Amino acid sequence: MSARLRSRRSTYARLPERAWRAIAGNAPPTAPIGLRAQPSRMDDLTAHAALGLALRIGASMLAVGASAADVTATMLRVAAGYGLANCQVDVTFTSITVSWDREDAVPLTAMRTVRTSRLDYTRLQGITDLAHAVGTGSLGVEEAHHRLDRIVSAPPTYRRTVQALGWAGVAGSVGFLLGGGWLEALIAALTTALIEQVMRVLNRRSLPLFFQQAAGAALATGVAVLLLAWDVDVRSSLVVAAGIVVLLAGLSLVGAAEDAISGFPVTAAARAFEVVTLTAGIVVGIAAVLDVAQRAGIPLDVVDTSPSAVPFAVGLVSSAGIAGSWSLACHARPRAVVLAAGAGGLAWTTSWAAGDLGTGPAVASGVAAVVLGFGGEVLTDRLRIPPLLVAVCGIVPLLPGLAIYQGLFAIVVDADIQGGLAALVGAAAVGLGLAAGVTLGEYLGRPVAARRDRYDERVRRRAMTAE
Repeated sequence: MSARLRSRRSTYARLPERAWRAIAGNAPPTAPIGLRAQPSRMDDLTAHAALGLALRIGASMLAVGASAADVTATMLRVAAGYGLANCQVDVTFTSITVSWDREDAVPLTAMRTVRTSRLDYTRLQGITDLAHAVGTGSLGVEEAHHRLDRIVSAPPTYRRTVQALGWAGVAGSVGFLLGGGWLEALIAALTTALIEQVMRVLNRRSLPLFFQQAAGAALATGVAVLLLAWDVDVRSSLVVAAGIVVLLAGLSLVGAAEDAISGFPVTAAARAFEVVTLTAGIVVGIAAVLDVAQRAGIPLDVVDTSPSAVPFAVGLVSSAGIAGSWSLACHARPRAVVLAAGAGGLAWTTSWAAGDLGTGPAVASGVAAVVLGFGGEVLTDRLRIPPLLVAVCGIVPLLPGLAIYQGLFAIVVDADIQGGLAALVGAAAVGLGLAAGVTLGEYLGRPVAARRDRYDERVRRRAMTAE
């Protein structure tokens, strides 16, 4: 071997971080293909403990709704905090694999299955703070494991009664936002609280989520049908729409869009298929009850209500109530609840202003979502609140629950397939606009907030690299 070749080989072996720039020169910022593993003096026991910690942190974040890009960047940062600089992370929605490649030794690889759970913003913030502490080198491996044990095993922030009040607050505020009065809001709140309790029981019995969504939608529609059968003077469609919004808010549409844009097609496809499946459950539940009511001769009706039909002050307060109640039901701390309420009011105001300028519902919702994503990235780090809280809670007032009900009503009751499909396509467009807008806003906000480090850059680069 020539001296020049030996020199180049030794140079390549000493390139843990600078390889991204030094080898490629002026080429696009991609990793050198086939770069050999780096030597390490770390013993296997310490390496296993560090890999296990990174894997547990990633699985915990993914379980409470974090995106695949954030999970991957956090795991790389945690592993590098203990000297494991040559790690590869693979996220596939239901499992995470991490591998540490080292010179002259078999790579260390570990895999963990992810069990999805409900959103818990307090737990997510605790995991994120732990990951940042590990990245700065201020925690030992065992201490970090013990601290993670305390975070994931801590009791819920609020009792079930507070959660039920949160869900009821979401539905009641939706009733006001769609133009209903106190009676519609009260019935929607009570119905949604009942739906939540029923779904909690079904979840304990391990009933698949598809059937849980169908049962919740059927219960909301059934209450509306009973109100009509008893000739109660309320707009029953608002009760159904409020229940649908609560069911839709639990979907991972924003996460699916962000994973797809960030270069995680497998995880994005899994999330998107889950969204489609759970939405189909809502459709099945509503359609079944509407069909039964029609065969029973109950006179059904639907109103054409949009957020612009309510006074501005009512819409602003209702949107803030929706977002704040949703964050409360997802175990957010009081300061986070206030921020979420502000995000909901900001989203509705932006959408209202964009609609007043002549834009369609999908575009107006997308613009509002961009503002939310940007604000979440800029503000939440300083306030120690997950950006996911601002994005998810803020878009809940804009979810197209009434449009979905109108589309299904037109298909099942009025036999207007063309009009019903148009309403459903419009609802889908609003949902995609919200998801894409949040992702774009987060991308625009990261340079301003100075949140990107080299691990964020390494992960985000996947979206621009042809692999």
